[in-house]
Amino acid sequence: MGVEQGAAFDQIGRRYDESFVERDAQLAEGAWLIGQLAELGPARVLDLGCGSGLPTAKQLLDAGIEVVGVDESAVMLELAEEQAPGGRYLHRDLREVADLGEFDAVVAFFSLLMLSKADIPPLLRQLRDQLRGARLLQVAMVLGDFDEFPISFLGVPTQVCAYPPDELRQVLAEAGFEIVELREVAAEAEPNRIEVQIFVRARAV
Repeated sequence: MGVEQGAAFDQIGRRYDESFVERDAQLAEGAWLIGQLAELGPARVLDLGCGSGLPTAKQLLDAGIEVVGVDESAVMLELAEEQAPGGRYLHRDLREVADLGEFDAVVAFFSLLMLSKADIPPLLRQLRDQLRGARLLQVAMVLGDFDEFPISFLGVPTQVCAYPPDELRQVLAEAGFEIVELREVAAEAEPNRIEVQIFVRARAV
């Protein structure tokens, strides 16, 4: 990801939340995670690419879960402080999280797609080593098959990657994760633009 991607989301800012017509699937993922962690007592979650804090960081914080949010956009982190107060929000490269300690779960909703495919396997292995307790990982991606592909999101140029479901399963398995569930959801990501999103629930093995 890096400076250019962070700058893109600095430009997008509050429009990111305003663009989403449907977030039911992501909210359902957060509810599932809250249920999984409820029996463990105090839980700590890394929200990788937390963006504006909505909906996931706020959802987890409201459930009494400790949240560390990492994002490469300072503007998005300012929004997170405002919209999901109580989290610890860090402005840094998504690939530089090794010093943040252990977590019961990591969520990466539509953030890994901002990386190149070369960056994702080593990051997943690093995250696996930081998991404790429930050792859960949730990932959301957009269905496709491309790498560092130039797109325009809300009028701002950026680059994204995407996997077919079977390839995403393989990447996660090779990084040491067991797939609990993988589902595809058609959602309106921007007004009048439908995309197929992949939501994965996994556990480190």
